[in-house]
Amino acid sequence: MTLPLDVWVERRRDIRFSIARKSINLRVPYGISQKQLNEQIELTKQWVSGVFQKKPELKERFVVKTYQTGDTIQLKDITYTLFIKLTDKKGHHAQLKENQIHLHLTSQDSPDNRHKAAKKLISRLISKHALPEFAKRVDTLNDQFFQEEINNIRIKYNHSNWGSCSSKRNLNFSSRLLFAPDDVVDYVIIHELAHLKEANHSPRFWAIVANVMPNYKEKERWLKIHGKQLDF
Repeated sequence: MTLPLDVWVERRRDIRFSIARKSINLRVPYGISQKQLNEQIELTKQWVSGVFQKKPELKERFVVKTYQTGDTIQLKDITYTLFIKLTDKKGHHAQLKENQIHLHLTSQDSPDNRHKAAKKLISRLISKHALPEFAKRVDTLNDQFFQEEINNIRIKYNHSNWGSCSSKRNLNFSSRLLFAPDDVVDYVIIHELAHLKEANHSPRFWAIVANVMPNYKEKERWLKIHGKQLDF
């Protein structure tokens, strides 16, 4: 596996390795020689290898997923099958037909951009397909425990959080959440519904969440451990 390495030359005295979400970071002080830098790069490789042995889940974030015709995406009891076709048209587009995702990707774009476009289109189509049932679950939990006004419910691809609640009472959920177990999905929904009553993460907010789902910390822990594996 090829790993991206970012080298930062900074005003500092020490040398530091770290694993970021999309790269391995090496921070070194000004004045380091090329020989010393090469030595530190080798030490970084050894350090990363040791970390991956102890925490193999960290390695998963660097696995680049490819899409091919015949690939399937499993969401709960629905299996989506991919059909990919390169075209001479300028743009990318996709259609969903009876759980079949037909991707039409332009050959004029680079392979990397085609991959990004495919991921975005797949997420958008599946999110649209899943939204009615997902929104129904949001409404059910809201009616049962909160009785709050909701302006809009959306599912969109988001890697920075699992859900959000705007001042306009719009609830947004990451499409990555669609891969999570039902009880974990319920926790994120309850979390965002609680924000309709309490906008911050004050003790009062967490009391609202705990009143509805006393074991919510288990769901948070599950997302922390397995969340990086939930993706298209």
